[in-house]
Amino acid sequence: MKSLFVFVLTAFFLAAPAANAALNVLTCEPEWAALTQELAGDLAQVSSATTALQDPHRIQARPSLLAKARRADLLICTGAELEMGWLPLLQREAGNARIQPGQPGYFEAARFARIIERPTALDRAQGDVHASGNPHLHLDPRNIARVADGLTKRLADLDPVNGARYAQRNTDFQSRWTAAMARWEQQGARLRGAPVVVHHRNLSYLADWLGLQVIGELEPRPGMEPTAGHLAELLETLKATPARMVLRTAYESPKASEWLASRATIPALELPYTVGGSPGAKDLFGLFDDTLSRLQQSAP
Repeated sequence: MKSLFVFVLTAFFLAAPAANAALNVLTCEPEWAALTQELAGDLAQVSSATTALQDPHRIQARPSLLAKARRADLLICTGAELEMGWLPLLQREAGNARIQPGQPGYFEAARFARIIERPTALDRAQGDVHASGNPHLHLDPRNIARVADGLTKRLADLDPVNGARYAQRNTDFQSRWTAAMARWEQQGARLRGAPVVVHHRNLSYLADWLGLQVIGELEPRPGMEPTAGHLAELLETLKATPARMVLRTAYESPKASEWLASRATIPALELPYTVGGSPGAKDLFGLFDDTLSRLQQSAP
């Protein structure tokens, strides 16, 4: 059922209005496809290279994806090395000069966002640590607002004839987003300080925004699969410092989180992570509505 849902959502993006589209836009992740839809409406045909059920660190550049990259006027990615395992190959093999690094047709969201967890030193023994900081920036809605401003300007630069329409749509989006953030922050106020365990550091921005206290990670080191020994150590830690729930994203296996949660007698909670990660996360507003709802239900 989950795969069917993601398929339907992907089909929605692929079927975004194209008849009068001024720009052909390819995004690396679903959240940027959703944001582009908010800002461009029928002025852009939008598709995403990944779905909510795929780890954005690693995908294969399939022929169909290469074809989309060749046609794109604008490529929108997170940056901060999130896609370093596959994006350089995609850009090189696509042979599209418009979307190469440094060109107006390549946009990195991280350049407009507040980045956290920047390492002071790099050591491979620390695991898969990004030199530019944590790239999972979209789960702080304040970053979405910042990126929207930068993306609006880029859309207008590429399509100046419709510049006023992009600006008007951004003004409308920012108004609705500001009101929604106030509601989410009110809903999330009672979660502040709640101790949680996370599967990976892809929920760091959500925790930072809501004030959740991350007291453990299922991965022994970032990017490493959970091991039996590490989970056993984590379970001992939780006996002295209990957590209220174990969090994972829609694209991560439930096995480790459910093992730990069942033994610690706390909920294991799957969060959508991005647009399309749950039936409720149909757009950016639904993503945060559903995320807050799930957190509240698991930590009453």
